[in-house]
Amino acid sequence: MNTSELQKVKQRYNIVGNCDGLNRAIDVAMQVAPTDLSVLIIGESGVGKEIIPRIIHDNSPRRREKYFAINCGSIPEGTIDSELFGHEKGSFTGAIGESEGYFGVANKGTIFLDEVELPMATQARLLRVLETGEYIRVGGQKIMKTDVRIVAATNVNMRKAISEGRFREDLYYRLNTIPIQIPPLRDRGEDILLLFRLFAMQMAEKYHLPKITLSDEAKYIMLKYKWPGNVRQLKNITEQMSVLSQEREISGEAIHKFIPEDAESTQLATISSPGSHSYESEREILYKILYELRGNVSDLRRDMNSLRKQLDARHVSL
Repeated sequence: MNTSELQKVKQRYNIVGNCDGLNRAIDVAMQVAPTDLSVLIIGESGVGKEIIPRIIHDNSPRRREKYFAINCGSIPEGTIDSELFGHEKGSFTGAIGESEGYFGVANKGTIFLDEVELPMATQARLLRVLETGEYIRVGGQKIMKTDVRIVAATNVNMRKAISEGRFREDLYYRLNTIPIQIPPLRDRGEDILLLFRLFAMQMAEKYHLPKITLSDEAKYIMLKYKWPGNVRQLKNITEQMSVLSQEREISGEAIHKFIPEDAESTQLATISSPGSHSYESEREILYKILYELRGNVSDLRRDMNSLRKQLDARHVSL
């Protein structure tokens, strides 16, 4: 893909950045879009993986059909099969009618499975869909057929998950026909400052605020920080600075209220309260607590699921 075509794609999907890794991911997405090959998008939480399957669908022969983006990690383990593959009436408590499930509704279209680390039984069902296009609804006996393009995404080490028995190796290879790696923000160089300017402008326009800018020292600090929460974290921190900072040019000293002084740190900065009571400081603390909770929910959910499986395994062995 030449530079002109690449820029058109970025403009269409409001993608900001020029790093080689990001350009490569977009290029691969555009090349694979006309095919029906399965794609596995790999990248840390918060890097923006969700834009790639949208590019693939919109530039595929299925673009006029339905597109569903499903966050598998947000669906309880007990209902994931019903959500994906549908169910028959009366198949479980609360099943007052039949459901087609996503694979039924999305026939001829595209399904994006984010956080594809599914329960093992669900993985077996998904593998069958990938291999034959067939599935059975929960509580049903009739074999259903579907023609769906599957794009999946993960932020975990799949090789490790396979070795630990948490993910089927055969399913991994079926999903990973075409891998697309999204680089973490810390490896994107000047893209950090481009994204900051975009988010600062969006906040200024949305809330009619003077736009914030960065001093040279603050820019240097931003570029050296590791950004464990990636683009999502940068967006949230820019929003915090836009609302909470009195000065509209953020200095190197002021920026440490929002990110740690240690450039190698992967933690958020902790705001120290002044001696006198300050409601502004309380708002800052609450804002950061909310950000930390938002950023870690998916990690906590995965840990709880892993612990539950270990406890179930011990119970069975006993």
